[in-house]
Amino acid sequence: MRYQVTVQPSGRQFEAEADESLLDAALRQGLTMPYGCKDGACGACKGQVLEGSVDHGKSQLSDEDKAAGLALYCCTRATTDLVIECKQLRSAHDIPVKTLPARIEKMNKLAPDVIEMFLRLPANENLQFLAGQYIDILLKDGRKRSFSLANAPGDGKLLELHIRHVPGGFFTEQVFTTMKERDIMRFSGPHGGFYLHNEAAKPVILLAGGTGFAPIKAIVEQAIADGYPHPLYIYWGAKARVDLYQEALPATWANAHANIHYVPVLSEPAAGDDWQGRTGFVHRAVVADFPDLSGFQVYACGSPVMIDVARKDFVGECGLPEEEFFSDAFTFSAT
Repeated sequence: MRYQVTVQPSGRQFEAEADESLLDAALRQGLTMPYGCKDGACGACKGQVLEGSVDHGKSQLSDEDKAAGLALYCCTRATTDLVIECKQLRSAHDIPVKTLPARIEKMNKLAPDVIEMFLRLPANENLQFLAGQYIDILLKDGRKRSFSLANAPGDGKLLELHIRHVPGGFFTEQVFTTMKERDIMRFSGPHGGFYLHNEAAKPVILLAGGTGFAPIKAIVEQAIADGYPHPLYIYWGAKARVDLYQEALPATWANAHANIHYVPVLSEPAAGDDWQGRTGFVHRAVVADFPDLSGFQVYACGSPVMIDVARKDFVGECGLPEEEFFSDAFTFSAT
């Protein structure tokens, strides 16, 4: 069975098979919605079903959200013709997804469990992407691992990744033990809807947990290159000081640009950290500083737990409009 899906406010239409998610159907037909994990964890693809009925699949939305007509498009399947809302729907042909080889040009250890990896594309290739998007590293056995691009697009020939060591992780174990400069790997990208959508020129909260700093770094670099004039408030949360693996960088941005502000937050400072800064959960530092978020946008990248509690507190406690919360949740795969 095939159903017609009309997307408002753009009026674009696509067809969805009964056994595929709305997101997969849109992507298959060259349209891109905001999305992140494609597994129902991050909430980036949440939208409103205006007309028709759906099967929510494995979505973990609350009964209240479902009753209000909300759906996670990565999990939801059509059971009738639909009219849905998605303000950022655009043509994927604007930025083509490519599958390319890349050579490891440089690897730097930024922290005991974080490696900065630079990938060089072939001389006749480049990658067009939006700051904040990610790529999929394609493994030889068919599996893939997703990593945010940590640099702004530039010339599209050099890609920066921040890779955290996951104990037992099939790919990251190789990164930290056997991979070396000049090794070749394949990837596909760019993917995801985590990039700056600030047509309304609102002040922006950029919330990062751990290596969730990677796409936040890319967004800020692009904002600086574009001369972005609106306030950017960077909150970077980590366990101990060593986990703020590039702490001098956002501090430098804040010193050089009046519209950029940086607040580091540690949840468990180590004994030798001599930490005089903020402590606790990083999203609660935002709540303390901005109890009214009704006029803001938030971009959050980190663990699914951090994303979930930040969304709930920002929307429920601080009045952030739910459609102004953009997220990219990091999930980890072990062997």
